[in-house]
Order: sequence, then C-alpha cells, then structure tokens
Amino acid sequence: MLEWLNDNVISALAPIMLLATGVFFCFILRFFFIRHPIKMIRSMIKREHKGGISPFRAVTLALAGTLGVGNIAGVASSIAIGGYGSVLWMWVSALVAMVLKYAEIVLAILHRRVDRKSGEYHGGASYYIEDHFASRGKKARGRALGGIFAILCVVNSISMGCMIQSNAVSTSFEGVFDVKAWIVGAIIALLCITVITGNAEWVSGFCEKTVPIMTVVYILLSVAVIAARWEAIPSVFAAIFDNAFDLPSAAGGVAGFIISRQLKAGTMRGLMSNEAGCGTAPTAHAAANTSSAAKQGFWGIFEVFVDTVLLCTLTAIVIILAGGDALRYADNPMMMAIKSYSLVLGSWSEYFMCIAVVLFAFATIVCWAHYGKESLHYISKKKWLSAIYIVLFTVFVFVGAVAAPAYSWLFADISIGLMTIINLPVLVAMRKEIKRETEGFFARKND
Repeated sequence: MLEWLNDNVISALAPIMLLATGVFFCFILRFFFIRHPIKMIRSMIKREHKGGISPFRAVTLALAGTLGVGNIAGVASSIAIGGYGSVLWMWVSALVAMVLKYAEIVLAILHRRVDRKSGEYHGGASYYIEDHFASRGKKARGRALGGIFAILCVVNSISMGCMIQSNAVSTSFEGVFDVKAWIVGAIIALLCITVITGNAEWVSGFCEKTVPIMTVVYILLSVAVIAARWEAIPSVFAAIFDNAFDLPSAAGGVAGFIISRQLKAGTMRGLMSNEAGCGTAPTAHAAANTSSAAKQGFWGIFEVFVDTVLLCTLTAIVIILAGGDALRYADNPMMMAIKSYSLVLGSWSEYFMCIAVVLFAFATIVCWAHYGKESLHYISKKKWLSAIYIVLFTVFVFVGAVAAPAYSWLFADISIGLMTIINLPVLVAMRKEIKRETEGFFARKND
C-alpha cells in the first residue's frame, strides 16, 4: 500500500508541484535574484550580528542538511538516466529552486517564536502553516496540519537524515579501508551524540567549522581532475549542450535534480539536492539573528548555488571527463562517481573521496538531528521527549550503519514528499507576505 502510494501519487504529484510553484514565484517576484544581484550580495556581507546565531551560521547549518552523499551519487544518477545533457536541466531546475528556498526562509523569519527563558528562536514550516490558518480563524486546523508536518519531519530525520547517511559512510569505509560496518557505526553514533545534545548555537557552531572544510576538500579534488584533463573541458560543455534537448536527457535532468540526494535511482529520494520546497531548511534559518527576512532569504539562494550550481556541476564535469569507463558503474551511482575520480587521478583519490563522503554524511546527520528536535519542540515542550528522541536517533545511526532496512528509503520518500505537498500550497497562499517583504527590502535605500 505504501509503495503504491509513493510510486503512483507522491512521486508523480510532488515534482510537478515543485516546478509549477517555483515558476509561479519567479514571475510574481519578478526574478529579483537576477535583476538585483549586487544589492543582494552587499546585504549578505554586511555585518550586523549582535549575539545569538549569525546569518552565516544558520546557512552552514542548513547547508549541512543539504550537502549529503547525494551531491556525489545523485549527479551520477542523473547522467545515467538521461545522459550528459541532463546537466543543463539541473542548472535550469536550480533557478526554480532558488526562489522556493527564498520564499520558505522569508516566512520562517516572519513567523518564528522566541523562547522567553533562553532567548533562542524557534521556527520553520510548522509555525507559518499554523499562523496561516490561524489568520483565517482556523487555528485548530493549522495546529493539526503543522503537527502532521512536524511528525513527517521527525520520520524523515530518522530515515533519510540518519540511517541512509550512516549506511553510506559505513559502506564507503568498508569498501575502501576494509573497516567493519559495526565499528564505523559505533564511532559515528558516539560522535553524533556528543554533538546533537547541544542547542542550536552549538550545532550551528559545529557546522560552521565542518561545512566549509568539506566543501573545500571536495572542490579541490574536483579541480585536480579538471586540471589533469583541462584540454577536454570544451568538449565536456559541448556534450552537455548537444545532448540537452533530447527528450531522455530532459527527463533525466529533471529526475536527477529531484533525486540528487539519493544513493540510487528513484523519483522521490531526496526530492532535490537542496531540499527547496519541502520546508526543512527554514528550521535552520529561523534561528538566525537577522534584521531582515529578505536578507536571510538571500542566503537560501546562496545555498542553492553552492549545492547545485557549484558542487553538482563539478561532479558532473568529473564524470563526463572520465567518459565511458565511468558509465560501466551506472548501476551503482556512488561507485560511478568515486571511480570517475580514480580513473583520472589514480586509486589514491578513492581515499579522499571516502573522507568527503564521511564529512558530507556526518554533517547531514547532525543537521537532521537538529531538525527532528525542533519538530518535536513544536509538538511538545517536554524535555523528556527530546531526550528519548536523541537516544533513538543515536541507536538508528548505528542500525543504519550496520544494515539500513530497505524500507528506510520508502519512509524517506513518503515523508519528504508529503512535506512538500503540504508546504507548497501554503507558500502560494502566503505569497502576499513574501512579495511585500521582498518589495519592501528593495525599496529601502539603506539595506
């Protein structure tokens, strides 16, 4: 029953809604991210942090949740499905995702709450969903729908954000370093519990240090491949554009963008590499100490750029440079990506790729643990509930590393798909708030 629901309803409806809603917001917000890039960049680099979590820290926390192993394997999946031309459609899809991520973050800042005791911010999709219905005299309905969204987020944190990520780490370590999966699982679980027991500021501080490191490591490795075959770069882009308008490539590109967080093919596995539209990243951004919802929203656009335009593009170039030899591993996207690097640089690069997988996956685990805790906080303020969640999350980290159940992907697909289906109509219904905040920011001269 669940498989039928996922295959025939969720996986068909969510991608269409994402693309349609993204295009809708591009037009009603008049493509502001293309028309005003200088003002956006100036506002982002302007220092205004006065305690709490800085806007940049909030971004690194959100990036930790989106920069998973799928940035590596997901791109391989899109190329295996639709050929080299699928890369162009990933770029096109990124433009749609940028405005969706922006819209979510704006609403998260406008509708967040402040804890009177700690002074911390709490917010996310559940809160603005509740407020939307409350403004129409239907608070009970909004609270119920916000609670459903929070429960789905908890389910997804256990499945996609925990078990699937830890399994990717243990599989990589076992394959490259010949370390037993249970040993890797125990180490990850121990490290995980030492980090996730902290508050949002502690978790964001961890991500502020690790996210830039793992991003730089991956970029340097990719640049090394490009430098080794620099003369072939023109032919790479020629192959992308020549193949881009074939029907299979277009379909593969859209599917690849939608599944770019997954370890194997599947329409709804991870939705999008940057999770735009599903309502998860607003949880991280809501904790930022910022003077403007629009300013924080600009950082969401930056996330999409780093996640899809930069990192996914680098992965795609490396795979194309490796050529037909890499395509021999098309049935295993992770190995297809890893072998693309080693085919050019040598077997030593597999060790660096394994380290990259560890950094990407562990940061994702930590971020999703925070998302789960925040979702439970929306449902109930009881501290014992959060404590139970932390224990269960840590146990599932170990279980996932040893043997992630096949159904973990199914639960991830269904939960994040339903989150998207709930979130997008609310974004459209609250479009006037988003538009008013955006136009107000660009009308002010001092911002």
